[in-house]
Amino acid sequence: MTDVLARVVALRTTPIPELKQLWRDLFDTDPPPYNRRFLENRLAYRLQELANGGLKTSTIKRLEVLGEQVDGGKVKIRSRRADDRPVAGTKLIREWQGTPYEVVVQPDHFEFQGQRYQSLSSIAKAITGTIWNGWMFFGLRARRSA
Repeated sequence: MTDVLARVVALRTTPIPELKQLWRDLFDTDPPPYNRRFLENRLAYRLQELANGGLKTSTIKRLEVLGEQVDGGKVKIRSRRADDRPVAGTKLIREWQGTPYEVVVQPDHFEFQGQRYQSLSSIAKAITGTIWNGWMFFGLRARRSA
């Protein structure tokens, strides 16, 4: 157990190329093009899973039942997120005309300069004074239609 904990802690200081190689070793696939934090979290889970075992069969079955209730057994629905919002707590940073601007993603809104906004487009307009697609302004891909 101590060895696993040491390996998990070491992930924070491991260079990204080594994290990607560890991913290949542990998952037998190429690593996804996600950020360092995602790789660290998923690798930490995998190290612990291999050392201590995965979820109980009963837990897996329960999760499958709950998933069926949500998506009706449709694989296409199951494979996509409920929405395209970045994870709550994510900071979006955009420099505009030499000034950096920061937006914090909240579960049900976006926070900019202490105010709540329902869309990134309204924040982009507040920053630029013109109409923008907020997802594009902050470097996120455009929203997919549901």
